[in-house]
This record gives sequence, C-alpha cells and structure tokens, in this order.
Amino acid sequence: MTHTERTLWTLTGTDALTFLQGLVSNDLRPLETGPGIVWAALLSPQGKYLADFFVVHLPDGPILIDIATPLAADTLRRLTLYRLRADVQIQPASLTVSRGLGPAPERALPDPRHPALGWRLYGTDAAPEAPVDWDAIRVQHVIPESGIELVPDDTYILEAGFERLQGVDFRKGCYVGQEVTARMKHKTELRKGLVRVAVEGTAPVGTEILADGKSAGTLFTQSNGKAIAYLRFDRAGQVLQAGSARVQLDD
Repeated sequence: MTHTERTLWTLTGTDALTFLQGLVSNDLRPLETGPGIVWAALLSPQGKYLADFFVVHLPDGPILIDIATPLAADTLRRLTLYRLRADVQIQPASLTVSRGLGPAPERALPDPRHPALGWRLYGTDAAPEAPVDWDAIRVQHVIPESGIELVPDDTYILEAGFERLQGVDFRKGCYVGQEVTARMKHKTELRKGLVRVAVEGTAPVGTEILADGKSAGTLFTQSNGKAIAYLRFDRAGQVLQAGSARVQLDD
C-alpha cells in the first residue's frame, strides 16, 4: 500500500541533522554514521504535540522527512522559522513510501515504533504488498496516529506512549518543549494516557467517555471490538459509556 497521504522532503546542507536535533524529541545522532530511521515529534514551547514524523537516512542517499500530509504545510512553516542562518535546505522529494509486513524488501527499514508495524521502503516505485489492517495493529499495540489520537496543540507525547514507542530520548539534551516533557517524566505521575479498551457497540471517533456521568476520556480508533482510548486512570477501572457503546479496560 503506497502512502499517498504522506509527504516526503529531502534535507540537505551541512547543518541538516544538527538543525533538527535541536528541535525534535528524539536523538538523531545515530543517523550521522549510516542508514537508519528515527520517529520523533515536534513540540510547542509548552510541551504539546505539533507534529510527528520519521527522519530517514537512506543507504547511499539523502536525509528524508516522512510526514503525514495534513501536517506538512504547518510543519514546513515552523521549520522554516527555526532555520534562521543554518545551512539547511528542505525540498520536496521525488520518492514514495511503501510499508508492509513479512520479509522486508532490499533497502527497506524497520518501522522504529514497534516490530508489529513491519517495514517502510523509500524509492521511486511503490513496493507491491498484500492488504494489511493497520488499524487493528495499532489498536492491539496502542500506537497513536496523527489526526486521530495525536491532536496538535493538545496531546502530550508521554501520555500518548512516545516513550514506549521509541519516540523520545531523555538523554539527548535540549529541544523545543523538552523541559515540560522531562518534568512529566521525572517529577509527576501520569494521570491520563492512551490505553486499549474493549468496546460493546460502536461510537464515532472522538466520542466522550463517561464514568457515572463524569468525563473520563475519549474513544478513538476501533477494530474488532477493541479500541484505543484516552482515559483518566483514576476512572479507568469502571464500566464506562461512550455514546451508546460500553467500554472497559482490555486486559
């Protein structure tokens, strides 16, 4: 399945990786020495999610950014503002990205978030592959998606599972939003977050979850009677209601 909803950019210039390193939540230094792929987030100074994307060093190739198309224009504007005098050029890439499961094609890279997400392949032609129910995989492993569970100017990445999914590094040093993220990690206990729930019935994505009439969270992606939900942990042990659907934690 070709990612027609993804936008790819090439990053060139002597400061390309250094520039991004000071902005995003993950450590990009491993990409300096060879091919690889890193998942990272761009945050606001208040520590809230703005965008997530893959930074990719192709074998014998350029540095790429692989981002969801709905996030692309605003993210490019922000990166351009941050660029200042850095020697960085950001240009559209004449490549496509494909993904799949099973044996990886030559030059494919493993999705860094979770082994269940298989591989990503960047090239001029899409790789043929069998249909995959990606929502079912995301629900099973509680993997958020931009525009659904990941909401710009609202989501905190630690509540969204970025630490578990290798999307944040606490040793890399400063980046935009780092202070808030580090404080959430070291000085507070998370009281809300994404979890997998069992669902009886259906409800639209974004439906409020109630516990005894009180707000307990939000229902998101659903598949095969399971769903990803954003929940207040102190109310998560009850039988919950999301519209006409009954919701409870899935063990």
